Parts: sequence; C-alpha cells; structure tokens
Amino acid sequence: MYARPLMSAREKILSLEQLHAWREQLREAGKRLVVTNGCFDLLHAGHVTYLEQAAAHGDVLLVGCNGDASVRELKGPSRPLNAEADRALVLAALASVGAVAIFPEKRAVNFLRLAKPDVYVKGGDYTPETLVADEREAVESGGGEIAIIPFVPGKSTTSIIERMND
Repeated sequence: MYARPLMSAREKILSLEQLHAWREQLREAGKRLVVTNGCFDLLHAGHVTYLEQAAAHGDVLLVGCNGDASVRELKGPSRPLNAEADRALVLAALASVGAVAIFPEKRAVNFLRLAKPDVYVKGGDYTPETLVADEREAVESGGGEIAIIPFVPGKSTTSIIERMND
C-alpha cells in the first residue's frame, strides 16, 4: 500500500539560513536530532543502509551534503558525478531522511555548529579519535554524542566508478 509522504522531497531541503529555526522547532517538539554528512555522489545500497542505520539513533535524520566544490577537493577533479542540488533531492526523497542541507566547506564544522546534533553519526572508517577534531568539538560543545556505524562491505561510489571504467 502506498502512503503519500507528508512533505515533498524538495520541501525537505533546507538552506543553512533555515537550519537554526528548523532545529529550534525540533527541540521544542522534544525530537532527538541525528546528523550525518557526506558527498553521496552516486547513491547506492551502502548509502541507503547507512542512512537507515543512522536514522535509528534518533527521531529525525538531517543529512549534510557536501557542495560541488568541496566534493572536488575531497574526491578529485572528475567528481562529483551529480550536481549538489540533484544529490540533495535524491537524499531528501529517502524515507529515512528528515531533511538535507548543502554545505560548501570541505569539512562539516560550520554545518555541525548550526545543526547542533544530539547524535553525530559517521561511517566505520572513522573512530571518535580519528574524526576531525574541530567536528568532534562542534558536536560535543553542543552536548551531542558521536556514534560510529559500520559500512556495508563492497559498496562505494568509487568502486562503482572503477567497475564502470573497466
């Protein structure tokens, strides 16, 4: 049976300027905010599984999506494959995602300071100790905690691109 979503995917995309007021509404409603971030350049089963697991840590999942320039910095000049607005829309269409915000920096520090997560989720290639110190400080100074969840083995955008190029 099909259930019509309460919000369209486009309505779930927030500007950084909207983030503070949106976050305050969640606090007033007593909702636990989970935040994660990444490039999400070519959405695959590993991403979907990761985002569903992240969402299980609270009431609402906010995904920070790296902007195009920061993806190039992180992944190289041939990336992203999809523009930031397209990546944000695909993420926002997922049932597990409550909202998406695009941020321009390579690191999520400013985004995290605005979001003030109750829980910041990162993938299994990180530990709390190897997390960017400024990101960890931004989360912990706002009273948030950090959760590390495992990646789905063999699922990555880079490996998909490599198979396509073989």
